Amino acid sequence: MSPSLAAILYLIAGILFILALRGLASPETSRQGNFFGILGMIIAIIVTFLSINILFSGLIYIFIALALGGSIGSITAYRIPMTAMPQLVAGFHSLVGLAAVMVAGAAFHNPSAYGIGDIGNIPVASLIEMSLGSTIGAITFSGSIIAFGKLQGIMSGNPITFKFQHFLNAILGIVLISVVILFCLNQTQNFFWSLTILAFIIGFLIIIPIGGADMPVVVSMLNSYSGWAACGIGFTLSNNLLIITGALVGSSGAILSYIMCKGMNRSFISVILGGFGGENVTLQANKETEQRPVKSGDSSDAAFMMQNAESVVIVPGYGMAVAQAQHALKEMCDILKKKGVNVRYAIHPVAGRMPGHMNVLLAEANVPYDEVLGLDEINRDFASTDIVFVIGANDITNPAAKTDPQSPIYGMPILEVENAKSVLFSKRSLRAGYAGVGNELFFGNNTMMLFGDAKEMCESIINALGK
Repeated sequence: MSPSLAAILYLIAGILFILALRGLASPETSRQGNFFGILGMIIAIIVTFLSINILFSGLIYIFIALALGGSIGSITAYRIPMTAMPQLVAGFHSLVGLAAVMVAGAAFHNPSAYGIGDIGNIPVASLIEMSLGSTIGAITFSGSIIAFGKLQGIMSGNPITFKFQHFLNAILGIVLISVVILFCLNQTQNFFWSLTILAFIIGFLIIIPIGGADMPVVVSMLNSYSGWAACGIGFTLSNNLLIITGALVGSSGAILSYIMCKGMNRSFISVILGGFGGENVTLQANKETEQRPVKSGDSSDAAFMMQNAESVVIVPGYGMAVAQAQHALKEMCDILKKKGVNVRYAIHPVAGRMPGHMNVLLAEANVPYDEVLGLDEINRDFASTDIVFVIGANDITNPAAKTDPQSPIYGMPILEVENAKSVLFSKRSLRAGYAGVGNELFFGNNTMMLFGDAKEMCESIINALGK
């Protein structure tokens, strides 16, 4: 394939990737966005194959690798439950980072194959590119492994901190920069793998102090890192499309991280450096909170209140995801709408364990997109809402974010459900949310707790409502 034709096709693929990002910005166009992304990637792969000179035997190995990787990825994605989607995303991010490290290592040990000189005589610009790709890729890999472990429950979701943690990270960062400079000056194997190992360690250290409540930001941040790693390797390979794609993923991930930071009242710089989520919350305080009396009810109470209301707002959270209650919830809401109740859904930008987690679950249950509203759209309506049905959400509804300056979540924008006439709160217990903070909403005068599994509660309400 001629270079000019390859450039044109790469440009088309790049445009398709941009259209994919635009499509993914809205639930209504997300399927179309995915289609554009898939089409762009197919074009990119075909053009890359036709643009390189490789023996047939080499192509066989490549196709075998593609078949194996594609099969594993497809089967995993198909079988994974929606509740485990955040850890799947974290796991796939780790593979992107590892791929960047491996490509950088291959380019360093065999530069002539990549057209960047010979061993010991690689241009400084290429050395900088591969060191950035390997560094960011290694941080992405190890950081994603920790995020996966916390999301999967393999390790505690609580922040893991130790004395002089930030000082150690700063020292390692300075050492890493120094090793990168030495690598560019000396081009030795020891320096390359030293900077890679240091980056692996830094990746672990910047994620372990981040608590589970901040995982949506972490997932978004790692997505950005994986994009920049791919971009760096794109320069090493002189592949314009990889540069464009990596830059798109990196910049869009960074923008999303910024939006998530605003949603959680976090410093963007602190997120990048891993310096947040380390607040300590005493368990004793939570135990004292749990001992306070609450008003509780059952499914028949909830059914009676909702079917006699004019307006109901549903606030889904991670508890809904764990119970896989979205389909039962949708059925319950359909019955209420048949009875003349105005039903809408309120989504907090950081609800769940990854960006858009609740939107995905509701879309899976075929909830109409126009019924799903964001925090800024719905908050002003709570005061005129008869019933708010909170299903498994906790931190994102906690009034302490507005009233308690000592709370770790203070300043975080929340769904102001306490302003509604009545709040029905479906939850297994009075335990604190992922942030480790007791929810004052449980004890509000207008709150009724519905203890039990979220899916079973919705099904019981459906039976009480009658079809």
